[in-house]
Amino acid sequence: MTEQGGNQRSLVSVIAVLVSGTLLGTAGTAVALAPAEASTTSLGVARVGIGGLILLLLLPLFGGSVRNLSNVLKRGGVWVMALSTAAFQPLFFGATEKTGVALSTVLTIGTMPLFTGLIGRVLFKAPLTRIWFIATSLAVIGLLLRSWEQLENTDALGIVMALGAGLATGCYVNGAKFELNRGGHPVELPAVAYTLSALLLLPLLVGDSLAWMTTSSGILTAIYLGAISMALANTLQVVGLKRLSPAPTATLLLADPLTATILGIWVLDESITPIATLGLILVAIGLVMQGLAERR
Repeated sequence: MTEQGGNQRSLVSVIAVLVSGTLLGTAGTAVALAPAEASTTSLGVARVGIGGLILLLLLPLFGGSVRNLSNVLKRGGVWVMALSTAAFQPLFFGATEKTGVALSTVLTIGTMPLFTGLIGRVLFKAPLTRIWFIATSLAVIGLLLRSWEQLENTDALGIVMALGAGLATGCYVNGAKFELNRGGHPVELPAVAYTLSALLLLPLLVGDSLAWMTTSSGILTAIYLGAISMALANTLQVVGLKRLSPAPTATLLLADPLTATILGIWVLDESITPIATLGLILVAIGLVMQGLAERR
């Protein structure tokens, strides 16, 4: 492979992960526009379940095969992906109830690159470069400034749950990387993982009304969450992981809170303070630095 060809493929991987983070960042706005009676639990389960179903249906279009799913189920990394996805939902939503959305997001998204990088270092001996430390630090500081005026008093359990959600994401990314290194298919892996995750989360729906899914707005919300912010977003993430290490991938995924904030301003008419604007600029600088480093 020529150096130019390698650089082009690296650029494609960087773009794939950045787009993934951007699509993940639209989920919050979609949830905010969902029917009022839709609970965060039912929205989360619907997102995972529909995402898995859509990927299963589209497998032939991406070179995958339903007949191969029994073999995919035997892969340990897929179960790590499924369990991590399932654990993230109650951990993150539980943290938001106890600590508030702002602090939960800072702790979960902010520690996610750190957990991902450390696990990747242990599993794959992936180097944690100086540029990664600088880019990630800038992005996390920016995220903290973005939410500074919204931070609320909290309790220890909420903090632990938020950190657990960040750890779950780190486990997911490394589980996917592990299976990709073993020749796993980039669509079969998330298709099976999300389907398993939805099955694991079904008990959480006991006593929860799903009537909102019978309305037109509810159906559109569920399809968007599952098809775009779950299936497409996470497939692009796995595709990018084929050529990127776990640590920089996690840093590039910080496009998620950047997108969420911008959409909150444009779509939900949220206001933003000068210090929060500075925070967004730092996040953007961190993403550009990491993207350029991976491009080279």
